[in-house]
Amino acid sequence: MTEQAIDKRRIADSFGRAAETYDQAAAFQRTVGGNLLARLPVDFHPADTTDLGCGTGYFTRALQQRYGQPVLGIDLAEGMLRFARMASPGCGPWIAADAEALPVRAGSQDLIFSSLALQWCSDLRSALSEAYKALRPGGYLAFNTLIEGSLGELRQAWERVDGFVHVNRFMPEAELRELLSGTGFAQVGCEIEQHVLHYQQLGELTRELKALGAHNVNPGRPGGLTGRARLRALTEAYEQFRYDKGLPATYQVAQIVLRKGAA
Repeated sequence: MTEQAIDKRRIADSFGRAAETYDQAAAFQRTVGGNLLARLPVDFHPADTTDLGCGTGYFTRALQQRYGQPVLGIDLAEGMLRFARMASPGCGPWIAADAEALPVRAGSQDLIFSSLALQWCSDLRSALSEAYKALRPGGYLAFNTLIEGSLGELRQAWERVDGFVHVNRFMPEAELRELLSGTGFAQVGCEIEQHVLHYQQLGELTRELKALGAHNVNPGRPGGLTGRARLRALTEAYEQFRYDKGLPATYQVAQIVLRKGAA
């Protein structure tokens, strides 16, 4: 994310509280994670794999099924890891850790997979450096992340209501591409997907974001409860985007596959 003062404990607590409801609301997350998984080379057979930001373990299980090897699940949120352990017998181990301080040996991993997790890092460059060190030569880092333009309709609607930061800020595409070019990886692939979800009422979107644990964690967010008058104003402002399919919520997703060069 573009803000430097992100409270990681708040992020971990937010996602931890959402563990019980996450999978029921995560159709979009499964879609984009599946698209990332499909981008890995078909002839690639890693022996040691990490699912970074594993959440409830959905892709930890998918990776283990695909490659037939145990997969290490790492997440910042203890609540997510407790759920993953219960939902994923035979998978793991599971470790609570920060992507910017990976608790794995240098040169020990063939694949690090991370779906919609690294946008919560204060310093994406640091997280990519940690992944690079953890990979063996020839290993892959496959990750996706939301970029600027995601939830743009919600951001614009809130701007019509007040001056607070209500929507998470994401990195511009040009800044992301520049960052990727300086990571040291031998091969860089970055493709942008646009996904537009539709809702009949604004409350469906806001409840989904809460169920995912992905509501606003930026500095500058308003304190306390959002008043009814502001919610009514937000609903009216969001209605400007309605069309025949309903109220749109746009996500811009960067799908990125990086390969570490041979020694």
